Amino acid sequence: MAVIGVMGSGKQAWPELAEPLGQWIARAGHHLLTGGGGGVMTSVSRAFHQTPGRPGRCIGILPTRSDAAHGFAPLDGYPNPFVEIPIVTPLPRFDATDGDTGRLTRNHVNILSSDVVIALPGSQGTRDEIGLGLAFGKPVVGFGPADAFELLPRPMPVMQDLDEVIGFVAKALARQQQRPAPP
Repeated sequence: MAVIGVMGSGKQAWPELAEPLGQWIARAGHHLLTGGGGGVMTSVSRAFHQTPGRPGRCIGILPTRSDAAHGFAPLDGYPNPFVEIPIVTPLPRFDATDGDTGRLTRNHVNILSSDVVIALPGSQGTRDEIGLGLAFGKPVVGFGPADAFELLPRPMPVMQDLDEVIGFVAKALARQQQRPAPP
């Protein structure tokens, strides 16, 4: 099963985009990977989780804080109630105000663990994930209004129609199956 990463706003849910996307990912038999938080992450995870008969699982890559008893613990609000496989990393959530864009964060795990990345509208964290996806050669597509993706570091396809996104994912997965496995 493929792992479809869905990145987007941690505050705005974008249900008109996230819910049909989550349902399609579930019906298509893929796993869903998000950052495990609110907004788009909750909206897409809820729709995925509530789709009957799905074989895939909802994976959440969680930002953490130091915890004396457990080493690291998820930040407050993580994971959302629909995450079935929470991945607790010692990696922080990127803070756009700290100015250190070169340090490893959970965004790296989100992108490197996804076979295909679908970005819904978001802010700095989403832009960082898109940039990482493009830098690492992952298939990345924007899903939503074109103006929500104007501030990207590099161009990527942006689609407003779910059927177009489904076609993009199908082509990307077919290309991956044709590549020889790494040594």
